[in-house]
Amino acid sequence: MFKGIVETTGLIRSVRDRQSTRRFSVEAPDLASDLRAGDSVAVDGACLTVVEAAPDGFAVDVIGTTLERTVAGGYEDGTCVNLERAMRMDTRIDGHLVQGHIDGVGHLVQSIMEGDFWLMDFRIPSDVLSLTVERGSIAINGVSLTVSELLDGEVCRIGVIPFTYEHTNLGDLETGAAVNVEGDLIGKYVGKVLADRAK
Repeated sequence: MFKGIVETTGLIRSVRDRQSTRRFSVEAPDLASDLRAGDSVAVDGACLTVVEAAPDGFAVDVIGTTLERTVAGGYEDGTCVNLERAMRMDTRIDGHLVQGHIDGVGHLVQSIMEGDFWLMDFRIPSDVLSLTVERGSIAINGVSLTVSELLDGEVCRIGVIPFTYEHTNLGDLETGAAVNVEGDLIGKYVGKVLADRAK
């Protein structure tokens, strides 16, 4: 479980195809000293398991379904990724409860500077949109964000403050860029209950 509060960014430093997985080595000196093999870490919001720990980073193995359903399939040497260690149960939840289970891939429609912050519009999967409410929570590339508006039935508008824009990879996104999307956990359960009752 995560909070959606990105601790730092890292860089993909090697991509190796193995028999049934793809191994990514991540340069992350700010987190490396606190990671051990077997730990969970969110990479752009996707919960992955550390398989190797090194003084300046770590490695993760990613299976085919994750490569297909997340932005990980497009990672290459030099890709900047958002990183967060698993949440401790004795800490404050500064963001919202994030499972690290990506619901789908969205795309940046536009990013507009509005005064000293950014309005970022993302086209998100319809099943995630159906569970998303204005002023509710959503995770984009693992970043806990508040939904400002829902536009045109398929676009989610987010207001991003300078700190978040500068300290995550959201500020690196160009129009059309793919992003990992995780819908609100509470919305998922409410949606499931209502769907079962309607049967």
